[in-house]
Amino acid sequence: MAIPVETFFLNQNSQGTLQSRIQQMVAEGILSGRFRRGEKLPSTRQLAKNLGVSRITVTLAYTELQANDYLSSKGRSGYFVSENAPEPPDFGPLSTTEDKVDWDSALSRRYTIDRPIGMARPADWSRYRYPFIYGQTDSKLFDHANWRLCAMQALGAKDFASLTQDQFDLDDPELVTFIARHSLPRRGIIAGPDEILITLGAQNALWLSSQLLASDGRKVAIEDPCYPELRSLLTQSGAQVTPVAVDEKGLPPENIPDGTKVIFTTPSHQCPTSSTLPRDRRDALLKRAAELDAIVVEDDYEFEMSFLAPPSPALKSLDEDGRVVYVGSFSKSLFPGLRLGYLVGSAEFIREARALRASVLRHPPGHIQRTAAYFLSLGHYDALVRRIGLALTERRKVMEAAIAEHGLEIAGKGAHGGSSLWMQAPPECDTRKFAANLREQGVLIEPGGAFFAGPNRPQNFYRLGYSSIPTERIEDGIKRIGDALAQKKKQG
Repeated sequence: MAIPVETFFLNQNSQGTLQSRIQQMVAEGILSGRFRRGEKLPSTRQLAKNLGVSRITVTLAYTELQANDYLSSKGRSGYFVSENAPEPPDFGPLSTTEDKVDWDSALSRRYTIDRPIGMARPADWSRYRYPFIYGQTDSKLFDHANWRLCAMQALGAKDFASLTQDQFDLDDPELVTFIARHSLPRRGIIAGPDEILITLGAQNALWLSSQLLASDGRKVAIEDPCYPELRSLLTQSGAQVTPVAVDEKGLPPENIPDGTKVIFTTPSHQCPTSSTLPRDRRDALLKRAAELDAIVVEDDYEFEMSFLAPPSPALKSLDEDGRVVYVGSFSKSLFPGLRLGYLVGSAEFIREARALRASVLRHPPGHIQRTAAYFLSLGHYDALVRRIGLALTERRKVMEAAIAEHGLEIAGKGAHGGSSLWMQAPPECDTRKFAANLREQGVLIEPGGAFFAGPNRPQNFYRLGYSSIPTERIEDGIKRIGDALAQKKKQG
């Protein structure tokens, strides 16, 4: 029996080359049981015409599937599903089940975050024409070729152990060495291997810190507004969280309440306002922490994106008491899907963080660590950061000019750089609904309400990222935001 060519279509949301997508399409049909052993596939000419691709692409896909014993070829008769192809198990008729579990009682703790309308970015954000979203990578700026070469090098026989072995609680020594000798000295930090732990991005580093430092009802101070997931992590750990309002210079140390045992801060680029904590406040913050005998967790995200002026010294570099725990990440400067970061702190703290990490996930994948180590040590990372810095400098100039022209208000933009602007709409504007309406025009913005604590969160703030939007689209996108705000103002 021949399989109708009309049953074949490419999923527009799937990734990879045309050849790999065709292979995946056929393999899924076989594995799901839709295509049975011995059934004939459409000819390469028919399938190519149906899919709108070249015949050679289909031929190569069929050939690869044949090599993997999914398909067989019978001379001039064409391609058939192989008699040796994987066959899905027969579970008999599927029964329908009704969920009768009271999950409110069954779950001892919930971890979901209540995100306001419009907070979550769509999965297909890159298809929108004006994606003013934060934290995503511009594929045109990324060094695909050298990353691929480093990944291939990490797959070589010399690195077989780092690729395949369970290192239990250890990290890639080459990556740790690079961080200790290159990344940290740039921030004025001196640390040994026993004071560095590789993490699955900054989020994982913050989770480890919250579990070790902020559980059992300890009093914790955080910035307000702040990174929403941090507030959630601390709530999950059972901490007593006190939000401290930031101003145009960041966190005011004098407002940190008595009894506080842990202070979480983003001094280089306050999240989300982008304000930078000046040197006198950094000194005052360390003094206040000493008075409280508190630990300070410094999230130093985006320090590489200081393209307007040199970054301020890290809080950790000014620490003489060993009370600052430093969080760094390569996810923002390389790409967010990398999920690679690091914790720096006193050896005793890192020893406990290593043990906690090992109990949950052992260690980040060895191949990813070694690939990143090669990319960093061969100079590709520094070249990439310079290229990104030049691009962000240009985009920021265009952003600020367009914002001024179309009457939008910047609430915070950072003195050293970064990849986003913190914006303020009129008080009556609910940016959750505003973002949903803009999405219909192809414009993506990030509502700001979720960054604030408490039930009466201001809803008229929003964030505009410019790391993912091409320069030539910025002005038109900002114009659409300005026009929409003007129209809303007219409607009252």
